[in-house]
Amino acid sequence: MNTTIIGVAGGTASGKSTLVKKLQEAFEGESVITLCHDYYYKAHDDLSFEERTKLNYDHPGAFDTDMMIEDIMKLKKGRSVFRPVYSFVNHNRTDKTVKVEPAQVIIIDGILILENRTLRELMDWIIDLDTALKSRRARSLLQE
Repeated sequence: MNTTIIGVAGGTASGKSTLVKKLQEAFEGESVITLCHDYYYKAHDDLSFEERTKLNYDHPGAFDTDMMIEDIMKLKKGRSVFRPVYSFVNHNRTDKTVKVEPAQVIIIDGILILENRTLRELMDWIIDLDTALKSRRARSLLQE
């Protein structure tokens, strides 16, 4: 199976989720999956909840990007993967996973997906949303 990988990057509230939905609709009739970088936040079972709330989740070290890369490479080879499930309530990975089947189109979305060269080089197309900070702040307030 030929797999096309599309990366959608941009800051918080830049419109990534909206664009991902539009891309999913545009590829109607083809198999499409989305892998959010947020699924791959590192587990911090060794830290208390209070310590986890103080971590910088907008830093490349917050993500298990190597695991995401391995999963994408397996999917490209036609193999299923079990991606992690992250709880924003507990600020930690859960013990659950979600089975992800290979697809013709893989959409990767996240604020820091372009930071890692290996991940970036897996992408056939890159969309980097450059949304004005004022607009992003307004959207963030509306989402709360």
